[in-house]
Amino acid sequence: MRPITVIVETPRHTAGKYVFDPVNKCYTLKKILPLGMYFPYDFGMIVNTHAEDGDPADAIIITECITYPGVHIACRLIGSLQAKQTEKGKTIRNDRYIMIAEDSLVFAHIKDSGDFSNEHNEQLMDFFLNYGKIENKELKHLKFVNTNKAEKDLEKLLK
Repeated sequence: MRPITVIVETPRHTAGKYVFDPVNKCYTLKKILPLGMYFPYDFGMIVNTHAEDGDPADAIIITECITYPGVHIACRLIGSLQAKQTEKGKTIRNDRYIMIAEDSLVFAHIKDSGDFSNEHNEQLMDFFLNYGKIENKELKHLKFVNTNKAEKDLEKLLK
């Protein structure tokens, strides 16, 4: 698969959740996470996709660089965290695609989400379960899928 452009919305290690405001063409603070909770990795959106929730597909971006909202990063897909999300009685798929920055030196050896330890992946899953609770969204059927499955799923979301 060719490199995938991902735009950072929320940098890692921040407690603020930022989203792009297309009307004002800027990033706005959507919410502040509870004390002690922060994003473990950069979180963003995949360019030219349209997910079931009406937004671009979500991406977890793993890189050793410090980023900020609006940075475009060429990435390679290494899997996804599949999730069904229930909000206001409606259930939809809301997967998080896991990306490694193409230029990463530290994470260049990671080819699949299964290359991380089970403990790492469980903690990442726990983060999104807790994050969903903050937004009054129930996440179910969370599971990691490999690169090949994630590529097939993502191709369905390309505009």
